[in-house]
Amino acid sequence: MARKIDNLFGASRFVLPEHRELYLQIKEDDNLVSMPVLEQDELESFQYLIRDSAKEDYAITIIWWQQLREELGKTCSMWGVVKWIDPQARRIKLVNDEESQWIPMDRIVGVQA
Repeated sequence: MARKIDNLFGASRFVLPEHRELYLQIKEDDNLVSMPVLEQDELESFQYLIRDSAKEDYAITIIWWQQLREELGKTCSMWGVVKWIDPQARRIKLVNDEESQWIPMDRIVGVQA
């Protein structure tokens, strides 16, 4: 019985919604990363896999960096088939069963066949 009285206020702590949002934003900022630097041979292998997926119509997984703050962002990934390569805008269109998305070629950090 003494244990319940000692821990009466520990379980019923109240947190304001503003404090919760700020805490979640700080935790989100801890997960942000800067854009990785890639070497030329990695970029060439990515371009080869992307062109091959567009020609042969097979699925690949593309990982790209998405900017959220000044120099920080997160990495996103999506699998699908490359349906369109836009050389003027330097982006590709990746399509799968559920969605399609334009991905900037300058932000791609990984391609897996």
